[in-house]
Amino acid sequence: MDMSISGSVTQVLPIDDESQIGYARRTAQKLAEGQGFDEADAGRVALVVTELASNLLKHAGRGELHLRVLPRSNGAGVEVIAVDRAAGFDLGACLADGYSTGGTQGIGLGAITRQADVFDAYADARGAVLLARLYPRTAKKPDLPIGVSQHALHGDPACGDAWHVALSDNAISALVIDGLGHGEEAEQAALAGTQAFVPGPFNDPLLLIEDLHRAMHGSRGGAVAIAQARLDTGNLRFVGIGNIAACLISAGRSRGLASHPGIVGAQYRKAQPFDFEQVSGQLLIMHSDGLQSRWNMADYPGLAYRHPAVIAAVLHRDFCRGRDDVTVVVIALEASHG
Repeated sequence: MDMSISGSVTQVLPIDDESQIGYARRTAQKLAEGQGFDEADAGRVALVVTELASNLLKHAGRGELHLRVLPRSNGAGVEVIAVDRAAGFDLGACLADGYSTGGTQGIGLGAITRQADVFDAYADARGAVLLARLYPRTAKKPDLPIGVSQHALHGDPACGDAWHVALSDNAISALVIDGLGHGEEAEQAALAGTQAFVPGPFNDPLLLIEDLHRAMHGSRGGAVAIAQARLDTGNLRFVGIGNIAACLISAGRSRGLASHPGIVGAQYRKAQPFDFEQVSGQLLIMHSDGLQSRWNMADYPGLAYRHPAVIAAVLHRDFCRGRDDVTVVVIALEASHG
């Protein structure tokens, strides 16, 4: 099945006080209802958020909940990610029903794994990231192996970054744009580029860059990267202009995907595609320069095998520069995304 998705900026809810648990629960329930969740399904979302927020307070003292709508062709979902920086979190123990580091009787994260359609987690000395994805019962379909962490600078309602992913059974085309600067004008530039990409995401990437260049002309312009993978042949083609970072991660190996200088919508000298083979089963990671590029997956044992949304959240937590919009897109290059 062909599918084309882009999503909203991550909503960040700080959790450092008991009163914020109720606010988080109400916010998430309203988000779910807005996506067509019925009372029972919205109640599952509320339960998951309550338990994750409670666990943040119990074992970390403080943390964040990240909420995001998951667009799909058949029934959008809701993603909830709990993020903390507390060392020594015993993930295995917390997955046992009834476990509570606060000494109180809780339902345990083990119950969350039954409420959520997707649950995954990663914990080490830096802290923990726990993922729950929930979909309406009437719209159950396979979860997409895509993770996105997109945050506007200082919570600005306008985000100068944009992303879009098009999928078919055996092909993926991913776009990341970083509009120059941040705020409304940067957002307008990024949206103009996205709108030019959407009608033909599997067109030749050099032609796509030219389309985006024309569409973004007159705006601030921005950095653009396009990655197209054919999973039946195992080939990937990458074209980038500007400072969108991208790499392919496989067992014990990381390959950088090079971009050329310039600003799409303003001026660039050339766009040159780079081809890679045998990419099936690998991770594609693309991010704007709001994320530092000095991260190394080898510093996070086992992280590459976690859900892409967990990977994106961990990288954002540890390497966000804090002075620009940031977008991290992580895609597991697997066939059959219908």
